[in-house]
Amino acid sequence: MSSFTHFNDQGRAKMVDIVDKNETVRIAIAKSSIEVNKAIYDKITNNEIKKGDVLAVAQVAAIMAAKKTADIIPMCHPLALKGVDVSFEWIIKETDEYHLEITTEVKTKGSTGVEMEALTAASVCALTIYDMCKAVDKGMVIGPTYLLEKTGGKNGDFKREINRK
Repeated sequence: MSSFTHFNDQGRAKMVDIVDKNETVRIAIAKSSIEVNKAIYDKITNNEIKKGDVLAVAQVAAIMAAKKTADIIPMCHPLALKGVDVSFEWIIKETDEYHLEITTEVKTKGSTGVEMEALTAASVCALTIYDMCKAVDKGMVIGPTYLLEKTGGKNGDFKREINRK
């Protein structure tokens, strides 16, 4: 008998049975970022990328990714999401570094959490920005991507401590 939740008695992968878990409100907030050069920053903020409005397209991509997480992460349960929000903040450093911080918040009321949906949304958002801007410069750097906080469920709440420098 395996002590791992995603393995059956034969040691093979399985989707965890959540039928007896209580439904609670579940919220997860994830972050990612993408570092771009000044040319890309200028083109995004002035809406001059030839493929279109980068942040609008990336926001829709993030929402779509959250809704499709179970299709690409093998052991994720398909969830009826109740809300997905995406926000952006430019962090410009004195060293001429341009970082776009991406924050995704996913909500549901259900028997399992939405951490993977929030992380997938943040990741796909950053990847979409890369895709839309790669003609200008392929040197963009994505990450880090991480869970900032989550609420709900039997394991309780989680909140990451962040030290900004």
